[in-house]
Parts: sequence; C-alpha cells; structure tokens
Amino acid sequence: MAKTSIRDEFAQQLNASAELKRKLAETQGDAMAQIAVAIVDAFRNGHRVYWCGNGGSFTDAHHIVGELVGKYGYDRPPLPSFVLGAGVASLTAIANDYGYEHIFSREVKACVQAGDVVVGLTTSGNSRNVCDALAAAQELGALTIGFSGEKKARIDEVSDLVLHVPSTLTPRIQECHITVGHVICDLVEKHLFPKG
Repeated sequence: MAKTSIRDEFAQQLNASAELKRKLAETQGDAMAQIAVAIVDAFRNGHRVYWCGNGGSFTDAHHIVGELVGKYGYDRPPLPSFVLGAGVASLTAIANDYGYEHIFSREVKACVQAGDVVVGLTTSGNSRNVCDALAAAQELGALTIGFSGEKKARIDEVSDLVLHVPSTLTPRIQECHITVGHVICDLVEKHLFPKG
C-alpha cells in the first residue's frame, strides 16, 4: 500500500468523524444538555449512575465510569458510578442460568433504586439486554438514558432521554458516544466540584 493513500485514508476518516461531531452538536445540543443535567443532579442528590452496553459500548461504559470514580480533569472526591455486567462471575452465571438478555436487567433489579440513573449504550438502539435493563430501571423509578444511532428504535420506548447520533455507522456512533461521555465527565466535575 502506498504511504500517500494510507495518509489520505486517515484524513478522510478523521474529517468524517469531525463532521459528524459538528452535526451532533447542531442536532442534539438540547438532548445532550438535558442528559448532562440529569446526571449532575443525580450525583448531587446522592444517587448512583449505572452504565451498560455490549462490545465496544461495554468498554466505553467502563471508560466513562473510570473517569467518574477516578478523576477526569483534576482531583476531587470519587463519584458512585458503576458498569452493569462488570462482574465476570455474575455475568456468566446470569447468562448461563437465565440467558444473555438478562445480564444487565437482573443486576438492575438487584442494585438500582428510585432516583438513580441508568444509561444504556447501543448503536442500533435495539440491543435486547440493554433495552430490558432500561425497562427494568424505569419500573424501579430510576431515570433512564439511551445513547444510540440516528434511527428510532426500542431504546426510545424505554428511555426518558435519548441521544441520537446522526449516523448508521457503528464506529462513528461509538466515537460520538465516548466524546459525549467525556464532556459529561467534564461538566460533572465543574458543576459539583468547581475549582476556586
């Protein structure tokens, strides 16, 4: 492969990612603001924020939780945020005994309380285990948030707030999800633990 064509491919894909983020800011600004306020308010009021997803979305959930429990930009107290399905023994036991579609919802029923927030990441908007977790959380009185792609899907039926990334390409959607997650972490720190 020619070095020039490889360089051009990087430029093309990075430009496409940047353009999608610009479009996201234009079309989903209100939704992102509402989601950030909901998460800040939950932490402020002593509640917990749970995250779930499959594959890359699962690792994005871990990434965001790491920023919240640890720190994002500067040192401050840790925040109570958790990844559903993070315990391998529970995940495999639930999947084996009840079915993979229950891996998140069963943990929701065990841990989530009214006033908590549950965030589900699914690029298709139809991941059954994610949507079932959000539905279970709603039944318990938790606020539910969906991160998805551009298409209306089941996640719209089980989420109080939904972020729709205006794309159908899984990698581009995931890039936007983690970027939005980073901005949320930044806003959480600035609003709950302002410097100076």
